[in-house]
Formats: sequence, C-alpha cells, structure tokens
Amino acid sequence: MTALLTGLVSLLVFGVVILVHELGHFWAARHCGIHVEEFSIGFGPRLFAWNRGETRYTLRLIPLGGFNLFSNPPDPEEGGPLPPPVQARPRNGLFPLVVRGQEFEQAGAWQRFFVTLWGAVMNFVLGFLVLLALVLSMSHLGGTQVARFVDGASSSASGLQLGDTILQVDGRRVRTANTLAQFFDGTTQTHTMTVLRGGQIVELPAVTVAPTTDAEGDLVSSIDFRVAAIPKTFQSVMVQTGEFFQYYSTAILGGFWQLATGQVGVEQLSGPIGTVSAVSQAVQYGWRDVLSLMALLTINVGIFNLLPIPALDGCKLLFLLFEGVTGRAVPQKFQIAVNLLGMAALLWLMTLVTMQDITRFF
Repeated sequence: MTALLTGLVSLLVFGVVILVHELGHFWAARHCGIHVEEFSIGFGPRLFAWNRGETRYTLRLIPLGGFNLFSNPPDPEEGGPLPPPVQARPRNGLFPLVVRGQEFEQAGAWQRFFVTLWGAVMNFVLGFLVLLALVLSMSHLGGTQVARFVDGASSSASGLQLGDTILQVDGRRVRTANTLAQFFDGTTQTHTMTVLRGGQIVELPAVTVAPTTDAEGDLVSSIDFRVAAIPKTFQSVMVQTGEFFQYYSTAILGGFWQLATGQVGVEQLSGPIGTVSAVSQAVQYGWRDVLSLMALLTINVGIFNLLPIPALDGCKLLFLLFEGVTGRAVPQKFQIAVNLLGMAALLWLMTLVTMQDITRFF
C-alpha cells in the first residue's frame, strides 16, 4: 500500500511540476501569437491525444519531462512552400502588436525570450503558491520577540532579555522565527545581535546561544530561548512565504555553486529514483512534507533551467539576449552544435546519477 501511495504521489508531484513549466511556455507562446503544434506531458509513446483548436495535446508514457512543439516555417530555398499569411492584431500588455499564427522562428527575439523564460517563471510561481499554502496551514507564525528562556539559558546570561525583539543577527536583518532559526545549527555559538528593548535600539556584542537537549542528551532545539507568536495578517503571511522561498532558492543556488566549484562531487546528486525515495519519506511524515518537497523540486527545476548550460533554457536565453541586443542571431549551426553537446552531457549525467541511485537504494 505504501509503495502504491508513493508511486501515485510521485507521479502527481512530477506531473504538476512539469505541467506548470510547460504551461508557462505554452501560455507565453499563445500570448505572443505563436503557433503551438503540440503540447505534451511526458516522453515516449503516446497514451492519449486530443486536438483543440490548432494544437494537439498529448500524454506520454514516461512522466519525466514534457515539451511544446513549435513547428518551424519551411525554407523557401529548399523548395518548401511559403508559410501562410498571418494577421496582426493590436493588444495591450508586453507586446502591443501580436501576430497571430506565426511560427516560433518568425517571432521577434524578445518574444522568443519571453516564451523561453516563462517555463521557469511558472515553476517559481508554483513554488511560491505551495509555500503560501503551507504558511496558511500553520496554526501560528513565529516572530522575533523573546517570550521565554529555558533553564540555564546561555543567551539570557550573555545579555538577551525577555521582551527583546531581535532585529539583526551578525548584521543581517531578521523578520520571522524562520529566518532567526537559520543562524543556529545546534551547536553553541556566539553572535552579535541588535534588539529593540523598551523602545530603544540596543547592541549586544556577544550573545552565546546554546542548543537545548533532553535528559538523554538528544538535541531538542537549536536555541535556548523561545519567541512569541505573531498574528496572521496578509503582511506577516507574505513575509513568511517570501522568506521560505528565499531560503529554498539560496540553498539550491548554493548547491549548484558547490557542484560547479568542486566542493561537492556528482556522487552527491540524486536522479529520479532518489527523488522518489525522498517522496516516499515525505509521504510517511504527512502532506505538509510532501508539499514542502514539491516546493523544493519546482524551485529547483526553475533555477536549473535558467543556468547557462547548453540545451537548457538558460543557454537559449543567452542566445536570444544577444540577438535582441545586437539585432543579429547567433548562427544556427553553432546553436545546434552547442545544444547537442549539452544534451549529450546531460544524458550522461542523468545516466550516472541514476546508476548511483540504483546502487544506493537497491
């Protein structure tokens, strides 16, 4: 039963993340008047297909990707027919003049840039909405005002007082308990703090914060004081959601940077099998952990696709940025060669991490 539930939840998580990404490209293309021949979720053999308007919608066997198929106009030099005439129509918004029914390569460089960018943008939107749902489901939100100390708290002995509202830790501003907790890792540490005390700003140069442990020495909390809850308002909910989003994004970017600089190796990466294992663990803990994992995955997909790696959206955006600024397109043969090399490298990396997952989990 657990395996079945894990499988269903994994398909749902993967499917939603991929669907949202491809819908971003699809919506942007339609907004720019670009013809989408096929909108597909998944790769491999088709399971279902239906037509609506000028687009064919398909669901394919392998739910680990998806695509929008933009048909390219025939090349008249090769004897192909010229594309049919298109109609221009005025429209308010980013592109005031939209040409309906145009092929992708017929669109302007900035329109193609917009279409390419919006896959990742929609992943970020999904991540923010999922985190917003998690914040709204919390019984209360934690602030930064000290409400009580545990017995023998080092922070109390080194200058922190009841009622202090912590404004900064080590020069960095804190707004919620979530941001505050990120400064403490379960070890005894000394920090500089700026607090609001009785309406006055007070600088505390050396506040020692020690973790809280139980009678058996197990870690209970990474800090020895507790903060007061704050009311759920529109502002507090949005701030908390934004801080969660920033925390996830920073952690993901930090991971990519460590990989790029050799601080961690590819053996630390996980592929689809490892992700399914993470989903399995999240399922055991409950729906909140599943949503948290979904937010992490969709933000990860958005950031990964924006990296300037050949065959990814980030590399395509660089080509389009060059074209939009200079008015000259990057030679097509060069783009094809770069993307083929990137695709080969990504396939090699996917194979490697999949083999690592198999070795690790089976």
